[in-house]
Amino acid sequence: MAPPPTPTMGEAFPYWLKLGFISFGGPAGQIAMMHQELVEKRRWISEHRFLHALNYCMLLPGPEAIQLAIYIAWLMHGIGGAIMAGVLFFLPAFVLLSALAGVYLNFGDLPALQGIFYAIKPAVVAVVLFAAWRIGSKSIKNSLLGGIAALAFTGIFAFDLDFPWIVLGAAILGAIGGKIAPAKFKAGGGHGASNKTYGPALIDDDTPPPAHAKFTWTKLTVKTLVFAAIAAATLLAVRGSTDLYNMGEFFLKAAFLTIGGAYAVLPYVYQGAVDHFTWLTGPQMMDGLALGETTPGPLIMIVTWVGYMGGVTKDVLGNPIAAGLAGATVATFFTFLPSFWFIIAGGPLVESTRGELKFTAPLTAISAAVVGVILNLAVFFAWHTFWPKATGAAPFSGPFEWLPVIVAVAAFLALWKYKQDIMKVIGVCALLGLVYSFFM
Repeated sequence: MAPPPTPTMGEAFPYWLKLGFISFGGPAGQIAMMHQELVEKRRWISEHRFLHALNYCMLLPGPEAIQLAIYIAWLMHGIGGAIMAGVLFFLPAFVLLSALAGVYLNFGDLPALQGIFYAIKPAVVAVVLFAAWRIGSKSIKNSLLGGIAALAFTGIFAFDLDFPWIVLGAAILGAIGGKIAPAKFKAGGGHGASNKTYGPALIDDDTPPPAHAKFTWTKLTVKTLVFAAIAAATLLAVRGSTDLYNMGEFFLKAAFLTIGGAYAVLPYVYQGAVDHFTWLTGPQMMDGLALGETTPGPLIMIVTWVGYMGGVTKDVLGNPIAAGLAGATVATFFTFLPSFWFIIAGGPLVESTRGELKFTAPLTAISAAVVGVILNLAVFFAWHTFWPKATGAAPFSGPFEWLPVIVAVAAFLALWKYKQDIMKVIGVCALLGLVYSFFM
């Protein structure tokens, strides 16, 4: 069997566009889709090279699925291929979430939509709690890591510590613990090598890196300077609007803090977008998260929703639609810019040292801390949902809502015990909310 012919960028375009529209199911589902299509069917890349790229992407901040798509397209077609695959991965979700945000702002007070979101909010509580359990079951392998998770939860819940300080503290604990008790900080799981083969691949195990993937320090320096210049020039371009500039700066920082997935950075985004900059309210953030779970693309696309809402709230342009799209564009651009830099600048270094990449002790500790942070997010969302009229000054004022508690428990059991798909769970809750709206 011969390797498949090399596709042109034009021939690869339809696949990357299709992937953007069908990339449901979170990173695991998205990675599985790419493996089935690119490794098994099209044979554009071998199993070993696919896993090698994935191991690198798993270590990076940011959404690993989109970074894997960027990596594979970069190997095949250079910088142009990387940009094409990356943009097409999130473009459908960007358009859809921007449209949904506009509809939400204009028609969100309709009884039917209010009923739907009333039932979706407790589903979000269950989804975030399930994420904490799922990540914790993989990353907390001993009592020491459990203690780090508990410290992270206490720090953000009781002392309102900012997420970056929690990440830094966990990294320091991990670095120290890795020397004192290295066995406690060995990362479990991960993506190891596989012996499966699906026939000769275009980028096979022994295929040398293409010319553009050859590593030199000069290339790394130049690419880094170019990306820094793009970020600086874009921030300068939006400096006329203080709110757009704040968005750009904020989401650029957030992009480097998404260690452990989108759920890990959500508390940081919440702190900044809701509490500090007041771009949107807590309930609006929860509604956006629910919609983000039901649209294609990485979950971190919630930033598009936040940016749209913030653009309208702060009236960054005279027209509300233009203001929303400006905010959504700035938030999305700065969230994903580092992902392209990680691959285009760092990929050649990975190709030059091909072999299994391992989690470091600091990263293992950060992964444990992330569990505590996500658990705090679940508690916070539950508080907003079960005591909708409560405030910080009176945390348990107003009526306690029993129906959302029942929905949240049922949704969590569906996810945890019965292994139901997140989209199906949210869809059923939305339908129940629609029915409930007729009795509100």
